[in-house]
Amino acid sequence: MAVRKIVTYPDTVLRERAEPVTNIDGKIQRLINDMAETMYSAPGIGLASNQIGEPSRVIILDTSAKDEPKDLVVVINPEVIEADGVIVSEEGCLSVIDYSADIKRSKQVTVRGLDREGIPITLTKEGLPAIVLQHEIDHLNGILFIHHISKLKRELYKRKLKKILKKRESSPQRL
Repeated sequence: MAVRKIVTYPDTVLRERAEPVTNIDGKIQRLINDMAETMYSAPGIGLASNQIGEPSRVIILDTSAKDEPKDLVVVINPEVIEADGVIVSEEGCLSVIDYSADIKRSKQVTVRGLDREGIPITLTKEGLPAIVLQHEIDHLNGILFIHHISKLKRELYKRKLKKILKKRESSPQRL
């Protein structure tokens, strides 16, 4: 397992639609392990494979509390097959630097896919796990949570990001 670099906006890989996984082999197992290591070290509660530069349809999430045992959920080729209700919640993203916003999502979703062994699974989740599933599946479709906010707010964020990146470029590198 290895911690991988998280790709950040505006990298174009985040706008690409991820490819379906057709063979769950050692490469996919290593990808899942690397994603888990990366997500936990970030720390985050969800990660899509394209966030580490691998455009395959793989997501992971763990919404367990910090004082609870880890509960990693892996879904390969996930698709939302049912959605119900509405919830508005503040979202952030490991790929979107220094920004969060209230986003409207379905309160409950049913997602179908494969587990890491290739066994078909169907998950019905509500609240935070439902939000994370939708957020990560959006990633696989090339959609970031900032695409759910108004164009004005997105433009303001882009300006803020330019300042952040410019400041990072001008500050001395630490060894």
